[in-house]
Amino acid sequence: MENTSTSAVTTTSAGLRYGLIIGVVTIIYSFILMLTNMEQNAGMGFVTFIILIGGIVLAHRYYKQHNGGFMSYGQGLGIATITGAVIGLLSGIFRYVYVTFIDPQYQENAMNAMRAKFEEAGNMSDEQIDQAMQMTQRFTPSGPMGILIAVLGTAFFAFLLSLIISAITKRNRPEFE
Repeated sequence: MENTSTSAVTTTSAGLRYGLIIGVVTIIYSFILMLTNMEQNAGMGFVTFIILIGGIVLAHRYYKQHNGGFMSYGQGLGIATITGAVIGLLSGIFRYVYVTFIDPQYQENAMNAMRAKFEEAGNMSDEQIDQAMQMTQRFTPSGPMGILIAVLGTAFFAFLLSLIISAITKRNRPEFE
């Protein structure tokens, strides 16, 4: 019987661990963006995308370190999906708490900023802007539904990213080991 110095880590434990870590990082980053009114900035949103990719890569690396350096493609997909779901849960709860208790005017301010951007662009009539604003309000869920959509959306997005990331980070065990 071979004695190894690394203990096996499951895909679930790796996903939960890095979901919690990256979820907290994302919450701190989102809180800073909300306080500085920079959440609508597309460049700042891109940083959140980079944080998610980095979290998936780190979760894969952690899993491989504790499993003899190996991780299958399917395990990589599972880790990323669990990581994304945990990040979505934490982010959804944070957004709900922020919008409900910390800054109840946040949603209204965000809608006003969006209207100002539409008006500044000058390529839409007032009627079209009003329609766009109504559609945005209709499809911006709040409360428990917002949390559920954050969980499902982030898990799905992490899964999609992981289709590529897992192909790069996987390392299959030799068949005849």
